[in-house]
Amino acid sequence: MFTLNNPSLSLAQQLDAEDPLVSFKNEFIAPGRDGAGDIYFLGNSLGLQPNRTREYLHRILDDWSSLGVESFFHASEPWMYYHQKLAGPLAQIVGAKESEVVVMNNLTVNLHLMMASFYHPVGKKNRILCEAKAFPSDQYAFETHVKHHGLTPEAAVLEVSPRQGEHLLRTEDILQTIRDHKDEIALILLGGLHYYTGQVLDMEAITREAHSHGIIVGFDLAHAAGNIRLSLHDWGVDFACWCNYKYLNAGPGAIGAAFIHERHHKASTPRLAGWWGYDAATRFKMEKGFIPMAGAEGWQLSTPAILLYATLHASLDVFMEAGWEKLNKKRRLLNDFLWSVVTNAFANTQPGTLEILTPTDPTWRGCQISLLVHKNGKELFEHLLSIGIRTDWREPNVIRFAPVPLYNSFEEVYRLGEAIRRI
Repeated sequence: MFTLNNPSLSLAQQLDAEDPLVSFKNEFIAPGRDGAGDIYFLGNSLGLQPNRTREYLHRILDDWSSLGVESFFHASEPWMYYHQKLAGPLAQIVGAKESEVVVMNNLTVNLHLMMASFYHPVGKKNRILCEAKAFPSDQYAFETHVKHHGLTPEAAVLEVSPRQGEHLLRTEDILQTIRDHKDEIALILLGGLHYYTGQVLDMEAITREAHSHGIIVGFDLAHAAGNIRLSLHDWGVDFACWCNYKYLNAGPGAIGAAFIHERHHKASTPRLAGWWGYDAATRFKMEKGFIPMAGAEGWQLSTPAILLYATLHASLDVFMEAGWEKLNKKRRLLNDFLWSVVTNAFANTQPGTLEILTPTDPTWRGCQISLLVHKNGKELFEHLLSIGIRTDWREPNVIRFAPVPLYNSFEEVYRLGEAIRRI
């Protein structure tokens, strides 16, 4: 529809006029001054608040005030079964069976729970393979988890890095690292989409290689869930965890979620247990001896946070009304347009001034471009903010632009390019 050389205003307006999802922008509240919403390119950090979130929360509060604990069974949407409204949409978004998805806890808690189930160091087979410069929370989880087993992070955490002078991981290097260390790796746990560069890993190829050597593989999908197309069940991924406050718009500190492949849904699968993961039919008998619920729900710990369920429910309803396939189609088009706009805006800059870290191939990038600015990057970021264009600054010198299909328009992306060009 367009080339890298013609990201015009008229084209942006044409794309918006043809966009079947354009009205969904009105479903969200953008922060701004003087009553006007800013252009918000921060979906990879904290998604915008859906208009309906307040209503969904008030329903819970009204039930609590009028019914108290009876709300678990007699509310208009009984709390006991509220989670059933969440697993189905999330399963569609991550490419899973509904029984393989559970909404619970927060991301890092769920990572620890998954490692308790799937990381079993024995002898020299005790290493966790991850990417270099993984998100800090993941690094801390790996560090402390291996220490819990009496190991040192220096010996037990194996990192795969980009090649010298490069910013992105090569799939062949990840696969070769697995082959070279197959007798040492007890678990592979990688970020499916790297938060800093925006690179999407070939999760299917990594899983296939890991399984050929009998290695369990999981992914942190914090920046992938709700952003890119995933097929966790068909790829055979063993487990995955994600937060729901970035592309999934469930609010700061939102409740997290996990995927556990159905082949692990055995009562004998090791886990740390809690009473909400106990067989629902007999849970209230309060008896000793843990009997897990069937499926991923058997990993739940505590009574669910219904208010946090509600904020996720509000966003997922918007996703389902928009249509996941339509959102994927617009995401690809929007980010191709972003790439066109950004590369054109910087076409005449001096060599060595900046680099785009994100992969050029749209197959391996999500709703994000990461720009490495070698000079005056913070000034560029602050100027954009001063004119109402909200982007993300990552030390020491990276700006991330993350337009998302639910609430960003093509004209907003064009305006970003024009603002950069004028500086």
